Amino acid sequence: MTLALPDQTMHKPSDGNDDVVLSVKSISKRFCRDLKRSLFYGVQDMVGEVFGARRKEVELRKSEFWALKDVSFELKRGEALGLVGANGAGKTTLLRIISGLIKPDHGSVEVRGRVAPLIALGAGFSPILTGRENIYVNMSILGLSKEEIDQRFDEVVEFAEIGDAIDSPVQSYSSGMAARLGFASAIHTQPDILLMDEVLAVGDIKFRCKCYRMLNKLGKSGTSFVLVSHSANSILSVCDSGVYLSKGKSIATGEVSAVINQYERDLFVSELETAEGWISFPEKNKDESFGLDIVYLCFKDEEGNILQTPVSGRPVYFCIECKAHEEIINACVDVLIKDQFGEGEWMLRLTNVKDDRQLHILPGRQEIQLRMPYCCLKPGVFVMKLSIQREKLEYLDAVESFKFTVIESENMSNCMFYQPREWEIVSKDTLAIIGNLAN
Repeated sequence: MTLALPDQTMHKPSDGNDDVVLSVKSISKRFCRDLKRSLFYGVQDMVGEVFGARRKEVELRKSEFWALKDVSFELKRGEALGLVGANGAGKTTLLRIISGLIKPDHGSVEVRGRVAPLIALGAGFSPILTGRENIYVNMSILGLSKEEIDQRFDEVVEFAEIGDAIDSPVQSYSSGMAARLGFASAIHTQPDILLMDEVLAVGDIKFRCKCYRMLNKLGKSGTSFVLVSHSANSILSVCDSGVYLSKGKSIATGEVSAVINQYERDLFVSELETAEGWISFPEKNKDESFGLDIVYLCFKDEEGNILQTPVSGRPVYFCIECKAHEEIINACVDVLIKDQFGEGEWMLRLTNVKDDRQLHILPGRQEIQLRMPYCCLKPGVFVMKLSIQREKLEYLDAVESFKFTVIESENMSNCMFYQPREWEIVSKDTLAIIGNLAN
């Protein structure tokens, strides 16, 4: 009996006349959060397939959710496509479907050529086998014959940079060594499509540069890439196009910088209500004050208007209104800024003491203004911590967390910060004449 499975994933042989090597058509995949129900649904679905009654309805059963819902895109030969989205968006599930590890519930995937999935580097290695033995096992799984592996073995070992450890059990390797060996094994299969899930962070900077050079070489030879990464810089530096997933749905597809920009804008939308560029504080009683109270914080433009969101590359004033109950001589204002979604380290510190600028605050309401000729922060959500001191460690008042958003300008694109700049052409002949006159 031949089963009719109209929605199954299809892997087709390479067709040199067709530039499209990967076609994802209306892919949907559901999962169940309840383990017992998941096992029951699995048995139910398998029985249905055996008798040719594969489930086609789109309604979810109890405890089910859509990991992917109606996702479509195409990948051409030599093209690099980036998948972006928050955790749980469905990126890894999509890669697993493309690689054939799991089947979609609806839709189809057409793959033309050899696929090398780099979803978990080194995860498929046997810890008790040596690196040499794992290379043969891993590359044979990816479709190479023993003769082909023999021809490429030395190149794999040289690329992975593990030296004499190649004949040691993989369980004695560090995680970085195993990851490098997994990456080297996969790329030397010369795949038509390379699937990469957060793999460009392996090794030190020197090894990562070597990985980028190899990817560039493979791309020129016709290999296509699908890259998943939370690093916008990695996506922008490698990929030509992008797909933005959110809760299993395709939100945007197209030119990579436009997709990344929309993803980052949406990432910050939920923060906007608490990141409006200003914040006020209730006035303290005099007996609760240490001599000065911060009343509000805000950003202003050059005309004195409050800005909801500073703009990268444009002038901005950061203003601190305070109420002084006494004269404060040589006040110290200390401002620390970090990326809300960064690694947690403070990325910018601003203080009038380091700038050799004395601040003398008279009694009453005063506004301390910090003028920045250019806002050099990239678009995103940032957290500020600031304090005002009379002397070292004599704190008058402080704000532990002030959240604000910076938006993109026309002069800010694919950058980590805004660099003020001017362009000009200088004649070398003119400089030579000036130099001769000086001598």
